[in-house]
Amino acid sequence: MFTERYEMDLLTKKDQQRDDLRTRLIDAAEGRIARQGLAGLKARDVTADASCALGALYNAFEDLDDLILHVSSRTLKKLGHALAATQTSGLAPGQALAALAQGYVDFALTNRPLWSALFNHWLPAGRDVPDWHLADHAALIEQIVIPLAILRPDLATGDLHLRARTLFAAVHGVVQLSLEGRFVGAPQDKIASEVAALVTAMTRGIVSSG
Repeated sequence: MFTERYEMDLLTKKDQQRDDLRTRLIDAAEGRIARQGLAGLKARDVTADASCALGALYNAFEDLDDLILHVSSRTLKKLGHALAATQTSGLAPGQALAALAQGYVDFALTNRPLWSALFNHWLPAGRDVPDWHLADHAALIEQIVIPLAILRPDLATGDLHLRARTLFAAVHGVVQLSLEGRFVGAPQDKIASEVAALVTAMTRGIVSSG
């Protein structure tokens, strides 16, 4: 009995140590990306910031790409919380969508390096994005589905989610092209108003196409 309990306690301690290591590495990678962006992120710098050996990263994560995915999932959760905190209660569905879009613009401007890393990090060819990371993206889309479903109650669930992803992609495209300084992008101080105009136009189109 004592031996079994000792072994269980030992396993629990090892799990806690591994969880602590993973958290420290995610914190370190997140800090590096927030300060200097994704480009040039090196495993050696991350492990130095996390006060662990280089090999420890590969014990806690598959590789640096896997670690970056975990940072991006944390960013997605923060974005989701920011959108959830948007004051949409009592608003008409079109106004709620506009408020969510404004919340998205605010988050991108405030957390630009981490937001950029979320969409500019690519896994090596032939490697699929894991389901747990896709689920974090899907949770974000669900916030758009809620007001959209009121506008288009006739749409089947699959079509509703597709329309929500299209709306998200349109807003994201304006924000990304603008922040990248592309010719077709809006000046940074005009992004919010242009996104608002886009969502208004799309909302009218969504309703009229019903």
